[in-house]
Parts: sequence; C-alpha cells; structure tokens
Amino acid sequence: MTETATETADILILGAGMAGASVGYALAGRGVSVLLLEREDQPGYHSTGRSAALFSETYGPPLVRRLSAASRAFLDAPPDGFTEVPLLTPRGLLAMGLPGQDEAIDALVDEACAGGGPGTMEHLDAAALLEAVPILRPGVFTSGALEPGARDMDVDALHTGFLKGLRRMGGRVLAGAEAAALSHAGGVWRVATRGGAVCEAPVVVNAAGAWADEVAGLAGVRPLGLTPKRRTALLVDAPAGASVAGWPMTGDLDDTVYFKPDAGRLLLSPADATPVPPQDVQPELEDVAVAVDRFQRITTHTVERPRATWAGLRSFVPDGVPVAGFAPEPDAGGASGFFWLAGQGGYGIQTAVGLARAAAALALGEALPDDVAAKGVTAAALAPERPTLSVPNPEAPR
Repeated sequence: MTETATETADILILGAGMAGASVGYALAGRGVSVLLLEREDQPGYHSTGRSAALFSETYGPPLVRRLSAASRAFLDAPPDGFTEVPLLTPRGLLAMGLPGQDEAIDALVDEACAGGGPGTMEHLDAAALLEAVPILRPGVFTSGALEPGARDMDVDALHTGFLKGLRRMGGRVLAGAEAAALSHAGGVWRVATRGGAVCEAPVVVNAAGAWADEVAGLAGVRPLGLTPKRRTALLVDAPAGASVAGWPMTGDLDDTVYFKPDAGRLLLSPADATPVPPQDVQPELEDVAVAVDRFQRITTHTVERPRATWAGLRSFVPDGVPVAGFAPEPDAGGASGFFWLAGQGGYGIQTAVGLARAAAALALGEALPDDVAAKGVTAAALAPERPTLSVPNPEAPR
C-alpha cells in the first residue's frame, strides 16, 4: 500500500472563500509558498457566493469602515491581469428615516461627512426620496441619507481574481479537502483531510468562515465564540415598465428591510440575522414572507411571487469586528503559528483587500502596510486577544 505523499508549504490556509483567497493572494505576492485547503468542491460556495455585493464606506463599525477605505484603491483600479471586468460599478446606498428619526439621519450624514472622503453622504428630504426611488410609499419616510459613492461589487470577479492570481504566483488550491485533524509538533502544523491528503506548514491560517471555531477545536485552540447568522434574500420582478437600474440600494434606518436592483429585477432581504449552526444554510419560508411583507409596506409595488430565494451565513465574534492575528500560545495549548482570520460578519467582501493585506503582514511578523495603518487600522484592534472581543458591540448587526 502506497503511503500518501505529504504536501508542504510555508503557510497553510484553511478555507478558500473570500477571506482565504484574498490572504493567499497577498501572501503569494510576497513570495510565500501558500496552500489553500477548501472543504467544498467549489471555493466560495457558502458566504462568498451569496453576498448582496455592495461596497460602502459608511456601513459597519468604525474598524470595518477603515478596512473598507483601505480596500478602495485596489477595487477601483486592480492590478493588470487581475480581472477583465470592473470590480466596482455605480449604485449608491440610501438609508431612510421614519417620522421622528430625522435627527438620527442628520447624525449619520454628519458622521460620514466628517472624514471628507468618498464615503461621504448627503441628506435627502421626503420629496427627494421619491425622486430617487419612485416606488416608495409616500408619507412613510420623511428623510434619508444617500451615499453616492457606494458601489455594486462583482464578487465572482474579485474572488476569481484572487484565486487565479495566487496560482499564477505559485500558490496551490486543494478543493474537497475538509480538515479532519490538526496537530502540532516540532514547530510544524500537520493537517489531515477527510479525503486522505496530508499537509504541513509552520503556520496555519484559519479562514474557515462559519466553521472557524470548529477548526480551532480540531487544533486544540480556544474558540473565539463565533456565531453564524442566517441572512435571507430573494429576487422579485421589478414594476412593469420601470427603469430600476439607477436606483440605489435602499433600506430603512432600523435595518429591517432593504432592496436593490439586480439584473433588471429587485433583490430583497428582511435583513435577518438568525443564529444557526454552521451549515449549508437554506432560506426559511417565514423569512421570505417577512421580506415581501416589509417591502410592500414601504413601497407601492405588489410582489406576485419570488423568482428565486436563497440564504447565506454571516459569522460574528462578540464585539462584531474581524479578527486577524496569531492565537496566544496559551490558547493554542502552547503551540505557535495558529493564525485567526475570521469574524468578518456581513463585511467580508468589501473589506477583503485591506484585511488580507493586514493579515498577510501580521502572519509574516511585520507591521501593517503604511496605507492600511494610515486609515486608522491597528494590529491591536484586529488581535484575537483584544479586550473587547468578549464584549458585545452595540453597533454589530444581530
């Protein structure tokens, strides 16, 4: 019986979704030997492939906004050969306030404009809301905050660009390679997959998304307390004769429903965040019905039936912002070289570039890139041992 050959690399990355692919690309670009192990047959099957695909510099907690800002230059002008299509295209983001929420809308605009960058917002009154989105039901909302610089993202082109780029630079991707066991000895991490592959490297990056705490358990590393949360989406017909292409992504300030144009139709979501175990998550009929009901309450459009429904997972740590850094050795049973890249929540696509570059630097024992640090991102704010990690963040979506 032939013994299975051991695959070796400088760094093993567990998970080839957006997080794993982006940090793999960043590391390969530094001349590091990278091997990505993906549990599914197709990378990006779970969260990456089910995103609402919007880039916004006003969405999320402050650290998320800084990581998004650190990603914008790459997304606006990716390197030659990275992709043949634009990664960002015009869309806009509109948050609307009910009567009594005008001051909250004003505060949102003021906060966004304080930085003076492309993430700035402008105030819309009730009449301007109806001009921006003609199907809004008159009288429901009295004011709004519009981020004109928000963009649709081509998630597939971004993810594919990362994977193709890292392969071009010598990186490898092994699909259908779910980790079955992790062990550490002699300064080397050893990963055995359910398919029989054996892989070794001094550093292992845990980019397993909703399964990241389970991977940590295999390695004997203390978990972060990740909570995967289901987010439902559906596609419905646009109003007959309406030209919806120029409408912004539109939602209420309380984040109970949002919708956006999608290939001539409308994508709706009830903005649900239901805690679930890691799984191939599917939409629940009740959540689909809630989305339709909430949408029809704020618009004049009647939904006959959804054209498609789906759900995705968004995984949060208790303080609601991503984690990138080595697990403290006590947490890893005294072993070194276990690196966390997890807890991206609903922001993992738009922050991917900045977060990957930060994570790659930290995994190599370096300071953050100057342009990322200039946005206000710090290693301490990303670290798995940060004091706030055990404290729920009121700004984090639930």
